Amino acid sequence: MNEIISGDLTIFEKSAFRMNMKKCILLVLIICSQFSGNAQMITPKSTFNVELGLPNTLANKPFSSMIQGLLNVGMYYQYAFDNSLAIGGGVRYSFFEVNQFKVPEPIDGGVHSTGAFVKVSREKFHSDRFGTDMGVKFGYTMNLFSTDLNKSLGQNPQTVNATYIEPCIGLVLSADEFTSYRLHIGYAIQGYGFRPDRLGTQMDGGYDPNQFSKPTQYLVVGFGFTYYFKGKTQ
Repeated sequence: MNEIISGDLTIFEKSAFRMNMKKCILLVLIICSQFSGNAQMITPKSTFNVELGLPNTLANKPFSSMIQGLLNVGMYYQYAFDNSLAIGGGVRYSFFEVNQFKVPEPIDGGVHSTGAFVKVSREKFHSDRFGTDMGVKFGYTMNLFSTDLNKSLGQNPQTVNATYIEPCIGLVLSADEFTSYRLHIGYAIQGYGFRPDRLGTQMDGGYDPNQFSKPTQYLVVGFGFTYYFKGKTQ
């Protein structure tokens, strides 16, 4: 906690900060307890899921500076067993736009990332309204770097294939017997390092070349929709 709070704060400001954090945590616990009270046996089985979110670039510094996420969408089928273990599979797509204010020369274009994945999770309703879906997606992606510079070089798009893994959590709110909505949070890691030359530029932008080998990573925050083929209690 002390690392988060600036050293310029007074002891009274620090105490107030801690007090506000405690109040926020208490509020979350109260809300969760309201959802989890009077739990009923809801056991979802076959579902079709759609997730739409915003990817926020992280980790690899050139990637997080030169690229900005605009869209992340996924569609998948999932089946939950009686012990709450769920297995599914589907497809995903992300689009990242070149941040023209952070590149070493004018570049127009972006990165298209498409792929397929398998998902393993624990899906469980804690009441007749609230449930959680915590798990991990893993699969393979094709990443297409499409820019005007690559086009002028006759190599548009540059293509990079990579493995993909994404720990994720869904906070599910039931709407009716056959549908629910969710807050979706995931942390995607793709098995390739971003380099400025993938965009067609020969300038390194002043970044440390050691950064280029770090895996591409981004945080996805968004919302999802679930359809239950036979209802939640079948």
